[in-house]
Formats: sequence, structure tokens, C-alpha cells
Amino acid sequence: MAGADCYVNPDEQLYEDADIRSMAEDYKKYKPEEAQSKVQERLNRMENVTLNIAVTGMTGSGKSTFINAIRGLRDDEEMSAPTGVTETTMVPTAYPHPSMPNVKVWDLPGCGSLKFRAKTYLKDVRLFDFDLFIIMTADRFKENDIMLAKAIRKKKRLFYFVRSKIDTDIRNEMKKTTFNEQAMLSKIRQDCERNLERVGGSRVFLISSFELGKYDFPPLMDTLRHQLPEHKRYVLIQSLPLCSSEMLDIKLKHLRSMAWLTAFGTGAIAMIGGVGVSLACDFAIVVGFLRSAAKSLGVDDDSLRRLAMRVNKPLPQLKAAMTSKIAEGICPKTVGALCSAGTVHGMVIKTLFPITAGAISVVTTYRFLSKGLSYLATDARAVLRAADID
Repeated sequence: MAGADCYVNPDEQLYEDADIRSMAEDYKKYKPEEAQSKVQERLNRMENVTLNIAVTGMTGSGKSTFINAIRGLRDDEEMSAPTGVTETTMVPTAYPHPSMPNVKVWDLPGCGSLKFRAKTYLKDVRLFDFDLFIIMTADRFKENDIMLAKAIRKKKRLFYFVRSKIDTDIRNEMKKTTFNEQAMLSKIRQDCERNLERVGGSRVFLISSFELGKYDFPPLMDTLRHQLPEHKRYVLIQSLPLCSSEMLDIKLKHLRSMAWLTAFGTGAIAMIGGVGVSLACDFAIVVGFLRSAAKSLGVDDDSLRRLAMRVNKPLPQLKAAMTSKIAEGICPKTVGALCSAGTVHGMVIKTLFPITAGAISVVTTYRFLSKGLSYLATDARAVLRAADID
């Protein structure tokens, strides 16, 4: 039987995370060499994936500010999309993520503008270049928005309706003595959804680009997570700015799965090159993985600088909140200290391998990656508190 000499026994609950146990079960049907090859293919697919998000809406809908916000930028930063009260988008324009250039958010001219007529819009903007569409408005969705959504659905692409500038609506309504925030949000949502009945059961997400952790931005991202393919889902989550403790937990869940895959892939190096080769490679893999994780969790220098600008806090104040063993940065010195320290509390890893170089590599590498993630998570939570982000 192909899986007779496999790595883990999910029935013994060797891993704490349900997704990791599920992955282990998936690979159980393969022989060790085949399983590691499959893991490496999966890793390569995730690391090399591109994600193209299209954002469309008429002048004043808040497209540019939203595009900047989901890339962790303010409107006045160097890589930000230009904002203004007049139409600034005349052609489809890509804005790469500041630390993940394979993720691009596209600013599309509004459907029905002078240059982009509704009937030929999807052809003009090259529909199939994008993984999903976000259709934005700051008031009610118009006829052209509905036509666009129907055309996108017909082509079997993903689209989402976003009602922007909710913070502005709240500030305006707060002046009334009868103000009730939840009642107001419910009224806006119902009004938009009635307007979209012809599209058929379309949900409207209410967001503020200045407060991504509030309102419907988290549910929007959760919907994307469940509807995008696995490799696209992973790169989306890792590219999003750290805007809440809930987002931190989502990122950590994906990173732990990637840690398991990364460690599992190192077993192939050990079996081919021997333990000596594996140890050198494993060390480089740990450093590379943790540097990538630090960017995703917003605790590398560039991310901290952007966060300090976004929340108007001194950068030294955010950095001072980080006190873990790798708070100085991910470098050979700090990772060396990490690798020489004990085991990961609460994480028990077993194998059904005979004790081979490959098995040792998987267990050891996963332990280091898990410990490093724990330290990064501790620092990230401290930074959120220092930035006054829930």
C-alpha cells in the first residue's frame, strides 16, 4: 500500500490545528518521496501566485483611498494611488503591494464614463486579467453598476458590492438627537440591497477605508477567503494590512499551515543530501520563512513605518512594544538563538518514519518555525495595542 510508511497518523491528533491534520491525511496515500514532491509543488504554487484585484466605481466613490488602505498606505505616501474630487483614473492602472509585488490592486475607470461605455466595458478593461471585481459606490448603486455585475456573473468571475465612506455617513448622522448607529447602518444596507435585487441575492459590504477593522471589511475578507482558490486565498490574506486582532489570528492560521508545508518540504533535502546538507538548508529556510512572516504580520521595519504613519504614532513607540527574542529583526544571530532554545510548548510532533534524516529535518524545522511564529505573534499583538488598534 502506498501510504504504509507515511509520516503522521492523524487519528493520534499529532497536530493541534485541524487544517494541518487534514493536510497530513491528504498526503498519507503517497510514499514519502511522492508526498514531499507534492508538498513542494504546493509551496511553489503558493509562492509564485499572482493576485489581481479590480476596483471600479464612479468619481467620488472612494476607490483610490480604498486601494491605498488595503495595501496599508495613506493617501499621501509615495506608492499611493492619487485621490481627488475629479476623475483621476482614465485607463486601468495597477498599484502593486508595497512588499508583495505579485499582488496588484487595479484602479479601473468608472463603468459608463466618457471613455468606457457600459456595453463594451468588460472588453475594454480586459475582464480576464482580474481574479475578482469590487464595485464601489458612496451612495446608491446605479444602473451601470448593475449591468456590470450581471456581465461579470455571466463570465463566471467573482464580484462584490462595497458601499464606502460609512464613517462620513456616521459623522453626519451623529448630529441628530435620534441617532442610532446600528439602525442607520441597517437602513443603508437595506436600501442598497433593494437597489440590487435584479442582480439576485447580492450582499453589500459597508466599509470605511480609514477604519478597516470596523464595519464590514472583515466579513468581506472572510467571504473572499472562502471563495478564492487556495493559492490565491493565501496570498490575499498575507498581503492585507494588520488592522485588527481578528486579522492577526487569520494570518497566523495560514502561516502555521505554511510552516508545516515548509518543514515537510525540507525532508526531501535531508534524504537527498544527508543531515549535514539539511541543517544548512534548514537554517536558511527558517530565516527566509520568518522574514516573510514578519512582513505579513506587520512587524518588519517597512511595515512598522507605514503603520506609524497610518495611525499617527511615533515609530520608536511601536518598536518599543516589541520585546520577544527576535524583536531585533530576523537575522542569523536571532534565529540562531531561537534554534538553540528548547521546544515549542503545547506542540507535540511525532512521525511514523523510522528515524531518518528526513524525519529529523521535518520535526526540527517545524519546531523552529512554530516557535518563531509565536514570538512574531506576541510582538504583533503588542504593536496593535501600542497603535490603539483593537
